[in-house]
Amino acid sequence: MSDKQKSGLVVTAHPGDFVWRAGGAIALHAKLGYRMKIVCFSFGERGESQGAWKQPGMTMEQCKAGRRAEAEAAAAILGAEIEFFDSGDYPLNFTDGMMDRLIDIYREVNPSFVLTHAVRDPYNVDHPKASAIAQEARIIAQAAGHKPGPSGVTYTAPQVFQFEPHQPEQCDFKPNRILNITEVWDTKWKAFQELPAQRHLWDYYERVALNRGMQGGRNSGKAMKYGEAYQTIFPDAVEVLA
Repeated sequence: MSDKQKSGLVVTAHPGDFVWRAGGAIALHAKLGYRMKIVCFSFGERGESQGAWKQPGMTMEQCKAGRRAEAEAAAAILGAEIEFFDSGDYPLNFTDGMMDRLIDIYREVNPSFVLTHAVRDPYNVDHPKASAIAQEARIIAQAAGHKPGPSGVTYTAPQVFQFEPHQPEQCDFKPNRILNITEVWDTKWKAFQELPAQRHLWDYYERVALNRGMQGGRNSGKAMKYGEAYQTIFPDAVEVLA
């Protein structure tokens, strides 16, 4: 058995996304000893900071600094490291240099799984764009001719889990994984509280977690209070069905 630490990579457009949609998975796997790395493309300074922009005299730089501090605090609570690309939001302005860095991160972290946005989201153009970027980097990272070295490429492209969008029925989101996050719900809720700029979403995403927990318990036959829903992009290759 390998003693190498397992890892997970989260690729997200805005700070709130990794907390509302994947905070339980991040906290759970960090608790299990995984290295959890979050790549946050923007600070959500334009479109994801409603509370901040209600403050008199708010500036773009103040908003970005505040959202960065919130995201760093939330990531620390969840047990993850975080890296920002400062791509801007609404829309994301993703550069070649950012793509190059993201590919390097895939190879460096060599994640067992990737969590990112749904491939469709008619309500937010940043989300499917971030998902497409995450998948593009995942593919290029396994290309032997991309930054070839003497040891070759040791990275293996992992499964990609789409986390739940805000209005799943409009995004063709059909989850095939419900993760039991009951044991880390308190940690996720503490991370919520580090995002006062989006206070209006706290209760909504608690209700989502309770609904998914009920569905998870019904599908598994095991008690589950809080859950997170995911949809895989690629088929899983297995030796037996169950």
